[in-house]
Amino acid sequence: MDANPGAVSVHLPRALLVLFPGAPSRVEVEAGTVREAIAALDARWPGMRDRLCDSRPAIRRHINVFVDGAKATLDTELRPGGELLVMTAISGG
Repeated sequence: MDANPGAVSVHLPRALLVLFPGAPSRVEVEAGTVREAIAALDARWPGMRDRLCDSRPAIRRHINVFVDGAKATLDTELRPGGELLVMTAISGG
């Protein structure tokens, strides 16, 4: 069962903003799940879903999504007034 949609605050990384001129670092969307939030972002900035999700579909390997501070998947529910943070993974050796 999907959560009741409500406004959530989405924080986008600079690396993504460079690819989507005009996209702000923080945007509010109406969504009940992470999947719905990504669909809302893709509706505003076509192609954003492809940068965040792979073909399975799942969140891409080098992207981390957190909902209210906890690591999330596409099916993670969002609460109205919640925060969704998208980060590019940091790797190195």
